[in-house]
Amino acid sequence: MNAADVNLYLVGFMGTGKTTVGRAVSARLGFPCLDSDQEIERQTGKTIPEIFAAQGEAEFRRLEREFIASGHPATRAVVACGGGLVVQPGMRELLHERGVVICLHASFETIIARVGHQGNRPLLDVANKEERVRQLYAEREPIYRRAGTLILTDSRPLRDVVAHVLRVWQRESVEFARAQA
Repeated sequence: MNAADVNLYLVGFMGTGKTTVGRAVSARLGFPCLDSDQEIERQTGKTIPEIFAAQGEAEFRRLEREFIASGHPATRAVVACGGGLVVQPGMRELLHERGVVICLHASFETIIARVGHQGNRPLLDVANKEERVRQLYAEREPIYRRAGTLILTDSRPLRDVVAHVLRVWQRESVEFARAQA
């Protein structure tokens, strides 16, 4: 495999900028940007809240695994992963088998500012969103820190985050391609 063809997977907590950064990086690379949540919605014809309500979180997690395993191109794609995707058992390993994994990170305060008002997040469909975010953040942060190269998005211009992601991807895609040879 050529290093220039290696997929890039952006993981991290909700509100860290995966979709926004993914779109900007994909434009620079000339790769399609696929948001795992949007692709699952497209493939099922249901919104994420509808999937959670009708079939439960376990089914949604199964759909995420299926998407990563075989629901997108094997090369030349940027994938913005849903916040809980990499937290599921075996997903970190599966992502690393498919390409370069970068974890976007932001402070709790930034995340609350970015997602506290949104209504399209089933895991935040609770009375106290801030407490729920705090709980999820505490549970997931250790996993995110081991998921891939960590890049902070707090108080940084998008162009700086994108440049950092591209530098990491270029370096790690060479290592990935070499390991695949």
